[in-house]
Amino acid sequence: MKTQRIFPGVLLIGVGCYYLLQQFSLPYHKQLLSWPSLLFVIGLAFLLQAHFGREHSMIFPGVLLTGLAIHFHLDVIVDWWPSHWGIYTLIVGLAFLFSYFKNRKDGFVPAIVLLTLSLMSFTTINPIHWLVEGFSFIQHLWPIFLIVVGIFLILRKK
Repeated sequence: MKTQRIFPGVLLIGVGCYYLLQQFSLPYHKQLLSWPSLLFVIGLAFLLQAHFGREHSMIFPGVLLTGLAIHFHLDVIVDWWPSHWGIYTLIVGLAFLFSYFKNRKDGFVPAIVLLTLSLMSFTTINPIHWLVEGFSFIQHLWPIFLIVVGIFLILRKK
């Protein structure tokens, strides 16, 4: 049984708490009560709708928005938090993965590809760099190879 009142209810409570907390003087007031907090509230509303309303299609946007909100908060608060492109592929990969685990339909291959790219971006081991160094003639052709593989995946029939 799908219930549609969870998402707007959580959203109204979260936005109300956001504006109520802005009236108090809290530690990290400027960092915590900013636009990423609203992203967090919206993402949490999606996740609670997915869980309690049994609407599994809400998992992807919930994980995506919550992950982005956490990233933007930690990027400002914590000095060592990574701020390069790998964190974004990690968040989207996790959104695909959580969505796949609940639906058991699509999303596993994009999750693995994005998570692998993220892990490669966080390590000093970069196989693409080794490939370019080992085969210098591929240096200018590997983007074309990626495009061809992408077109093949799109056009191939099941």
